[in-house]
Amino acid sequence: MTGSEETPSFRLAYVPGVTPAKWARIWNERRPDIPLALVQVPPAEASELLRAGDADAGFVRLPVDRTFFSAIPLYTETTVVVVPKDHVITAAEEVTLDDLADEVVFHPLDDVFDWDSPPGEPAFERPATTVDAMDLVAAGVGVLLVPQSLARLHHRKDLTYRPVVDAPQSSIALSWPEEATTDLVEDFIGIVRGRTVNSTRGRTQPAPEAEEGRKQAGARQKPSGAKSGGAKSSGARAGGSKQTSRTARGRSGSSGSSGAKRGKPRRRS
Repeated sequence: MTGSEETPSFRLAYVPGVTPAKWARIWNERRPDIPLALVQVPPAEASELLRAGDADAGFVRLPVDRTFFSAIPLYTETTVVVVPKDHVITAAEEVTLDDLADEVVFHPLDDVFDWDSPPGEPAFERPATTVDAMDLVAAGVGVLLVPQSLARLHHRKDLTYRPVVDAPQSSIALSWPEEATTDLVEDFIGIVRGRTVNSTRGRTQPAPEAEEGRKQAGARQKPSGAKSGGAKSSGARAGGSKQTSRTARGRSGSSGSSGAKRGKPRRRS
């Protein structure tokens, strides 16, 4: 948890292309007592932001340093090539890296792909940002490979894109410093994993009022059980009385029979 004790909050970092609105909405519904602060951060700076404690957790692009961070992979994005709308590539539904061999492919300094060998012809100079590279693509100077979310984020009317089937891909994960797995981080993990409010794996415990209500209900049920036990005892006693009556009748019948034999006249010889 970050912030002062008087005004606690949960700070969530996210890289461009990630849309945290759905998770933020669920957080606000479940934890209205803890404000959620969203912090957008460039991909290259996300790890340092989390290391410094300036965010509790973040949606980042993999890989991350697993010796320091915990991470839950969420999804992998399709890689696309961004081109002008009148480019010849637009005639195809999808392309391969070989199709870009004769193209100038921009490799901006904030590129999210860790290329061993970037495809196509190298540009004369690396653009500083993805946005700068988009401007150069619009000018017809070259093309750009990005995750699909970034192509949508920086959408322009004069640009379009096509999937590249054999290009490297970028994956998004929820990450946080492993030694800083707080209760609030656990709460957010539950939201991201799709756990319900009443999930047995969730951290949230029953409210004191609800727990007290269950205890009182249990206490009220005990006398009822005692009455039931009393009824059984009464039944046992009643059964015992019946058995006693049957025994008494048996004894009485036996006496009557003996009496009848005693009262029979003796035959004269």
